[in-house]
Amino acid sequence: MTSQWQERNRPMRLEKRYEFGDYEALRDFLDAAADLSERQGYYPDMGFGRDYVNVTIHAEDGDQTILPAQREFAGALDLLQGDAA
Repeated sequence: MTSQWQERNRPMRLEKRYEFGDYEALRDFLDAAADLSERQGYYPDMGFGRDYVNVTIHAEDGDQTILPAQREFAGALDLLQGDAA
């Protein structure tokens, strides 16, 4: 997981904005992220525009910490962005 992820409190979550050169690269990232989510059974909150995606990974219900599996998921998203860029 890169240091570009921001850890926030209330509620506990990780946040990151990915930016892309064009819509095609953004779409490739979203498709790859959807495949990753299906494989891992984890679905972060995502909001996107023409050339960016905001991702939020929330702590599990009742947890006040981000789990190692969630940090690994964030790292996997970072690798996808490299593939889509």
